[in-house]
Amino acid sequence: MNRLRFAFHAAALCACTVVLAAKAPITHEQMWKMKRVGPPVVSPDGRWAVFSVTSPAYDSKETSSDLWLMPADGSAGPRQITFTRGAESGPEWSPDSSRLVFSAKREGDDEAQLYLLHVTAGGEAERLTTLSTGAANASWSPDGKMLAFTSRIYPGATGDEANRKAAAERKARPYNALVYEGFPIRNWDHWLDGRKPHLLTLDLATRTVKDLFASTRFAATAGFDGVAGTSGSSLTGVWTPDGKGLVFVATQNRNAAAYATVLTHMWRTGLEAGEPELLAGGDFSYGGARFSPDGSRLFALREVENDGKVYHLPRLVSASWPLASGAASFQLLTPGFDRAVNQYVLSPDGRTIYLTAEEAGHEKIFTVAASGGEPRLLLPVQAGVYTGVALAGAPASPVVLANYNSSHEPGEIVRVEPSGHRPVTRFNLSAAAEIDWQPMKEFWFTSTRGRRIHNMLLLPPAFDPAKKYPLVVFIHGGPHTMSRDEFHQRWNYNLMAAPGYAILMTNYTGSTGFGEQFAQRIQNDPLATPGAEIDQAVNEALRQFPFLDESRLAAGGASYGGHMANWLQATTTRYKCLYSHAGLINLESQWGTSDAIYHRELGNGGPVWEQGPVWREQNPVRHAARFRTPMLLTVGEKDYRVPLNQTLENWSLLQRLRIPSKLVVFPDENHWILKGEDNRFFYQTWHGWLARWLTGGAEKSGTAE
Repeated sequence: MNRLRFAFHAAALCACTVVLAAKAPITHEQMWKMKRVGPPVVSPDGRWAVFSVTSPAYDSKETSSDLWLMPADGSAGPRQITFTRGAESGPEWSPDSSRLVFSAKREGDDEAQLYLLHVTAGGEAERLTTLSTGAANASWSPDGKMLAFTSRIYPGATGDEANRKAAAERKARPYNALVYEGFPIRNWDHWLDGRKPHLLTLDLATRTVKDLFASTRFAATAGFDGVAGTSGSSLTGVWTPDGKGLVFVATQNRNAAAYATVLTHMWRTGLEAGEPELLAGGDFSYGGARFSPDGSRLFALREVENDGKVYHLPRLVSASWPLASGAASFQLLTPGFDRAVNQYVLSPDGRTIYLTAEEAGHEKIFTVAASGGEPRLLLPVQAGVYTGVALAGAPASPVVLANYNSSHEPGEIVRVEPSGHRPVTRFNLSAAAEIDWQPMKEFWFTSTRGRRIHNMLLLPPAFDPAKKYPLVVFIHGGPHTMSRDEFHQRWNYNLMAAPGYAILMTNYTGSTGFGEQFAQRIQNDPLATPGAEIDQAVNEALRQFPFLDESRLAAGGASYGGHMANWLQATTTRYKCLYSHAGLINLESQWGTSDAIYHRELGNGGPVWEQGPVWREQNPVRHAARFRTPMLLTVGEKDYRVPLNQTLENWSLLQRLRIPSKLVVFPDENHWILKGEDNRFFYQTWHGWLARWLTGGAEKSGTAE
């Protein structure tokens, strides 16, 4: 007994030693190699949840992503069910909960194809398609006998043989040229090649593939396309309850993007040849279509368009199925809810909707009756963000699963209850426990315009309130996004703070998560008021937190945050240095060279040639005579949203004015720096630049470590 008691105390002492072991600031390698856990996808019977886990590496060839399976109630740990290096995307359960379909590019595939995995029977996944144009976004018919999916089809092609021929002809051209007669011509980081997403079906018994858009006038129009995204446009087919058709969202005016808002309307197509039927159009854009469990109602997200405003909330709507006629059939479910619905899911009994929405630096879970009403907060949120909500278990009391992360808590899947949450995956917990990092502090102030402005302050590791710390302002992009208490790789707040900086983030006018009007108020005032609010935020932080050193300030950001850094260059000299990633310097040339232009016209009060006040007064390049502050410029050469010319114009100005400056161009990157070694070098350069101007340190590589 004494030996047992001694062994117990020794083990306890050992455990205490582990807990009390010295922690260290986060390194780039720790940040980069945190597992990236995808959203849970629950089986129809409510028993299982499948999700992806990506294991990043600095060499992209060593990065792997696989599917994992676990009991949906979290009663047992997850187990890996795929073991290939290539990523599986879009896993979907069969109606009987026995099979999974997903898209993957495996050995022998030139494009991603559909694969079928028998979860209950085990074994290897079976390839279902061999299309030259690939296959993605699969969904099961209600009887489990067919799949709907999407593929990007060449103009006029009516089958895979025609697609192969079109691809071969392009490859055999003796010249290399891109020819266009209309807008748009490129998207995010690639030139458009004329292919458009089509809906196809696969009969699992006969393996017959049918293109539902082949030879239709609908898909042949110049304005047809799917919903635009960073990797290209896409479609998602939602099966009608009777299994005789598919509901989807697409546009018919993409070619008007230079002078009008692109509208995404809701359509229905049958399984036989024929033109799709418009279900809901007008001055709205739709998305996120979903049927109630009993098939009696159709739900969707809808945004108002064409009223001259730059931003609208995505709002929940529903209608009886089948639809009577157009948009008038839909009723607004949450008319008094002044937040953007990001994602929603219906309870198994169809009576309750669980939705997520941004609010003051967080993404929260709300519930509302499926018949409509005022959403109620599911649980109080003091830190972090909840995404990827899924429901499982008994209809009367479903288990709520979600992805959760915060600035100091890398992502995991959690089980959510009104009293809080508990992790059901633990891929990153042990690595996170080794890091010395601080939770966010939040504060508000009232601006000179009388607006309540939300802020977050991240403290450095080994924080000592008796010391003085440099303050680095990080300005979020968008502008219609929000600084959130979250963990991510592009701008990791704790890695930014690691050398001993406090990081300030301000949700200025135009940010989401504070109501529709707050986001709209940036119209015709794209830089001046947000810039003034950032300046006021710095003053308020210095007033509230005496450990901040007002003599050592830096500021900047990426995308719109880079725009704002360039505006600060034009309007203040209070900062020791600035940094601008993918930031515009010239409103006029940005309008003319970006892949998306019309919303800039709306935001700036009219077309550029009319030279309204915004184009003249809030254009950083026109104030270059006032530039004084040392500046770091970084950009991806494949960035077509804020093209390279913007950074080069800025660089020319800084060099002409003999302002200390540094330019870093990443030839293989787009709007984001996504490759591991590029990202590490970016942080090394960023930390070196700040050290040079804030602490007098040597500007050398390796400081991000």
